[in-house]
Amino acid sequence: MNCPDCGHERTRVIDTESSDDGSSVRRRRECQRCSFRFTTYERPEWDSLQVKKRDGAIEPFDRAKLRAGIDRAVEKRDVPETTVTELVEEIEATIQARDTRIVSSTFVGELVSEQLRDVDKVAYIRFVSVYKAFSEPEEFLRELDAVLDAELDNFEPAAPDDDPPNS
Repeated sequence: MNCPDCGHERTRVIDTESSDDGSSVRRRRECQRCSFRFTTYERPEWDSLQVKKRDGAIEPFDRAKLRAGIDRAVEKRDVPETTVTELVEEIEATIQARDTRIVSSTFVGELVSEQLRDVDKVAYIRFVSVYKAFSEPEEFLRELDAVLDAELDNFEPAAPDDDPPNS
């Protein structure tokens, strides 16, 4: 730690104390050259959300990256900009509400998939095909069949007309 007064590289810790809530450590330091005393605070570096990738790498949560993935899925679809913004906010809020500061990229992908499935089926298929890295047409077809089956389960036939057609 460099001295903020003279810039000397050598300082020593005089006193160390934890904060009341245990979230940081307060250290009193003294410069070994000019005897200037100052205070530093240590806090965990990952106060913000982190995403653990499939390869094990951990990177900061990037709202813009989330938005870009959803934008690619809804490209040329009739999905309003406000809907995409709401999706991003909802997904981020769900992640923030968790007790942990590190979430898996798989968890984020599942959240996006669930939300897109309700918004636009084609966007959902686009997103899932990339997210799940479909390598065979059969994988794509299985997911498409699942979406179509769900659509048929929710299909309600129109009520028959009370008046018979005139012949």
